[in-house]
Amino acid sequence: MDVNRIKQILSSSSDIDVNYNGISVWIDSLHEDGKTATVHLRGPLEEKSVVEITELEEV
Repeated sequence: MDVNRIKQILSSSSDIDVNYNGISVWIDSLHEDGKTATVHLRGPLEEKSVVEITELEEV
């Protein structure tokens, strides 16, 4: 996924499905480096991870 699309998703009020390694996640924030983002799993667990944005995939 690219930086512009992540910015669009973050500013959208819609529920947009995004996967990280086949697992559904929420994007919490885009980092200033433009290469990584903080995400967390959808559901009761809110464990956050920093991932490369190129590994995120819109479903």
